[in-house]
Amino acid sequence: MAARVRAALYLRVSTGRQAESDLSIPDQRRQAKNYCASRGWEIVADYVEPGASATDDRRPEFQRMVDAATVKPPAFDVILVHSFSRFFRDQFQLKFYVRRLAKNGVRLVSITQELGDDPMSNMIRQIMALFDEYQSKENAKHTLRAMKENARQGFWNGALPPIGYRVVEAAEQRGHRTKKALEIDPIQAETVRLIYRLAREGNGSSGSMGVKSIAKHLNESGIRTRDGGRWGVDAVHKVLTRTTYIGRHRFNTKFWKTRERKPEAEIVEMAVPSIIEAAEFEAVQTLLKTRCPALTAPRIVSGPTLLTGICFCAACGGAMTLRTGKSGRYKYYTCSTKSRQGETGCKGRTVPMVKLDSVVAEHIEHRLLQPKRLEEVLSAVLHRRKERAERRAAHIAELRKRAAEAEAKLKRLYDAIENGIADVSDPLLKERVTELKSIRDQARADAERAEGALDRAGPSITPKALKTFASQARRRMRTESGGYRRDHLRALAQRVEVDAKEIRIMGSKSVLLRTLVAASSAKTAGFGVPSFVPKWRARNDSNVRPSDS
Repeated sequence: MAARVRAALYLRVSTGRQAESDLSIPDQRRQAKNYCASRGWEIVADYVEPGASATDDRRPEFQRMVDAATVKPPAFDVILVHSFSRFFRDQFQLKFYVRRLAKNGVRLVSITQELGDDPMSNMIRQIMALFDEYQSKENAKHTLRAMKENARQGFWNGALPPIGYRVVEAAEQRGHRTKKALEIDPIQAETVRLIYRLAREGNGSSGSMGVKSIAKHLNESGIRTRDGGRWGVDAVHKVLTRTTYIGRHRFNTKFWKTRERKPEAEIVEMAVPSIIEAAEFEAVQTLLKTRCPALTAPRIVSGPTLLTGICFCAACGGAMTLRTGKSGRYKYYTCSTKSRQGETGCKGRTVPMVKLDSVVAEHIEHRLLQPKRLEEVLSAVLHRRKERAERRAAHIAELRKRAAEAEAKLKRLYDAIENGIADVSDPLLKERVTELKSIRDQARADAERAEGALDRAGPSITPKALKTFASQARRRMRTESGGYRRDHLRALAQRVEVDAKEIRIMGSKSVLLRTLVAASSAKTAGFGVPSFVPKWRARNDSNVRPSDS
């Protein structure tokens, strides 16, 4: 008497939603049981995969079933599926696993696609798998297209929202489904604002804090993540770099399988309520870039020396490095070329560290950080900024005017139709109405985009704002012990050149303006360590040469 065939059922649906509400799995099980009963097979195992794609093998129940089928002796003789697409939607992977199972004497059988083991059946199975793979990719393409359009319209596609937000039902309903949207979670949003504040200005006893320091501060303060866990570097970095917090959530940024970034053309921006001001966000991005080890050496970012990485010899362009004397009692900035090659390489100067630090910091504190001096340094930049703002405002007014004119013309046409003057069936009339609607809607959309760009530029810089910024910056540059905060100083100066007769302090006007805008946008000034090409220089007559000692 022949041994009874032992069968394992593999039942699968693609999504969790299908698993919860669909009848597919019960129907697959019913058909599989009837199939086994008609052939006298014994069902010895039942593997159910709710909400798992068949495009790869990252499926817990699938792997458990394969393990049971590849041990010696195997736990069953046949794996029974409703169709081969339930097993795999990738023809290469299907072929690989069919061969792996066959080596251990286990067959793959489909209820709806009965095939043998001869060459013709194998070829047909591969053709079916190719069609399944194609269909899966087509479905994925159309689903992604619908999700991208959903995001463009401002609706949430699912998944866990970024910290600081929660998912709510939108007022709009499409068919039997209610759309979802994001709104600000008032409790978690405060944590997000705190993280940005720590990144800009620190906790009050230090300057701006790095990602690791912020995570440590949050954990020590008992502030937990949304799920009650401890903060890590990656979680803090995500908060600080998400454009979601300035009202622009980016959807479809990575390939879900490889996690590689997609081209910018594939990414969709979804409008959400903003938690952080755009100027504050940009100031933090500047800080993060300059703390990045790929752009700035870690010793420059975290070293204790005030001018490390920004102090250079004017004669040869080499860095001024720290040297000590008398067993570390005295410290000097010395031309690195001179230190390595002697005076034949460069006759650069050696300056006591305390004196050079004091000269640079006091010059910035007492000369640059004065409202009149700031206005003088930034006059050209502020003038261009004002001109751009005026041009944008005029452009917005023109767009609004164009939209209003189109709306007025539409109203007159509608009045003519109501009064029987115009024939509603006239094709020329329909074309004109469509044209006017297009002009009106386009003008309104362009005006809204221009207004958004104007808002992102930040508030206008007034004499009062300059005075407030100068006062706050002078106060925050100083530590409680009377020293200077290196990150605050570097927000205002990015290069110091030491010559035989003068010291040249240089910085970026654009960075200075960005810092000023960030300070005007928030309650307190935000400082950073900029990484831009220096474009402003204090007058030569205001530079002080440190005396030799």
